[in-house]
Amino acid sequence: MDHHRRSRALVAATLAAALAAALVPGIAAADSHVTVVAGGLNNPRGVAIAPNGEIYVAEAGTGGAGPCAPGPEGGEVCLGATGAVASVSPGHVHRVVTGLPSLAGADGSAASGPHKLSFLGQGNLYLTIGLGGDLATRAGFGAGGARLGTLVRVSVANGKVWGLDDLADHEETADPDGAGADSNPYGVLAAPSGAYSTDAGGNSLLFTNRSGRTSTVAVFPDRMVAAPPFLGLPPGTQIPMQAVPTGVARGADGALYVSQLTGFPFPVGGSTIWRVQPGQAPTAFAAGFTNVVDIAADQQGNLYVVEITANGLLSGSLAGRLVKVAPNGTQTPLVTSGLVAPGGVAVARDGAIYVTNGSIFPGGGQLLRIQP
Repeated sequence: MDHHRRSRALVAATLAAALAAALVPGIAAADSHVTVVAGGLNNPRGVAIAPNGEIYVAEAGTGGAGPCAPGPEGGEVCLGATGAVASVSPGHVHRVVTGLPSLAGADGSAASGPHKLSFLGQGNLYLTIGLGGDLATRAGFGAGGARLGTLVRVSVANGKVWGLDDLADHEETADPDGAGADSNPYGVLAAPSGAYSTDAGGNSLLFTNRSGRTSTVAVFPDRMVAAPPFLGLPPGTQIPMQAVPTGVARGADGALYVSQLTGFPFPVGGSTIWRVQPGQAPTAFAAGFTNVVDIAADQQGNLYVVEITANGLLSGSLAGRLVKVAPNGTQTPLVTSGLVAPGGVAVARDGAIYVTNGSIFPGGGQLLRIQP
């Protein structure tokens, strides 16, 4: 299998976007304990809560006029400065950081840009900006694409953006998994001395200190899985499945927990939540999930896991799911209806859970509040 498919898996759900297009105006949570905070978001991905309780969402944007290049799933994606970080409150969306790079199709679909965000104190946050390729891929987009594949620090007070480190360059030079350069920075978690981030293309967990120096914390293994019948291979044939790490959270035990989307063939129940202690190999903590795109932790040590589709990316269904995982590994589904391609999750101090919904819809995304 082409190793480049691992980073492109994060946008594979856009193949099914046309099937759900009719749902865009009416995306809403069906459960009575779920409310819509605000809509009108452009491909919303990560959500983060500031120390004062304000809520912010990373929008991957809608691309722009170009330069353009072949898209990872066919067609063409074009660069624009439409990525943003938005402050979201009931019924209101205020974009506090704008002009960030975004790659998307002509209709704003298949977007890649600002992915996940994590607060460093009250006014500043770390933000990953996706790529889905190597340095040559980025160079093809010209000067406007220079921040693709990077980790940046932004101020929500004045919209200023500082480059912290070039994660695509780290993937190119270090190649942590030895499979060749392919970078798609995705999850991020602020730490006292820097930030942890996942590279969904590089199958790795990284740490960048405040001086902008990045090192590899962990590499996640590929697995052999059954080939889907439509490939026409002999029954029982096994093919490699890339890891594709996504969200990262710190548990109450101090360890890092990393979610997994998986690469092709995106098997139902094939995603694992990994526990990482820096300096040690990752260990499986909880299994049986499907195409997980984000993870968050509360103060009691529970993890909250978001599946972009509970039925698998090859199913044609964009019905997602939110699952609570207790410290002992017990899994409790919290929301099993009303989620359509959800993209990010965060937990407030009062226990409320915030989830971005419609994460692959330009202008059709939402922020939901879930009261357990």
